[in-house]
Amino acid sequence: MTALSYDTAHGQLTNYMRGKGLKLTRQRETILRAFLQGQKHQSIEELLTETRSLDAGIGHATVYRTMRLFVDAGIAEELSFGDGPSQYEPSHPGDDHHHDHLICTVCQKITEFENDRIEELQEQVASKHGYILTDHTMQLFGICPDCQKKKR
Repeated sequence: MTALSYDTAHGQLTNYMRGKGLKLTRQRETILRAFLQGQKHQSIEELLTETRSLDAGIGHATVYRTMRLFVDAGIAEELSFGDGPSQYEPSHPGDDHHHDHLICTVCQKITEFENDRIEELQEQVASKHGYILTDHTMQLFGICPDCQKKKR
């Protein structure tokens, strides 16, 4: 999976903002940098902490609104994992490899995985029911190895 570079994301965001008549502010650029430098999956709260390490004056509402812009601009993907807060990950433009997620129900750790056989089976199921698959998400919930060790 190819990560979105800062320069690519900045250009994409600049074009999107111009098209909407919005300005690319210093705060939005700081949030973009923090988002792309951070973990693969970040909540608004985690991103706020990362952003404030670069600019202490950026608030929760600014990060939240900016992440909505990033999703709309195709720079970020918003993921919902059960009852927890939404997580955001950088988009993977031009990457035709789909990935799915394993989520620990104890510590909330997220592990990405790819499995060609699962992808084939999903296509078969869709076809069997007359569907043309356009998108999907797979989330498997369980207890990660670290949390299993802690329980013993």
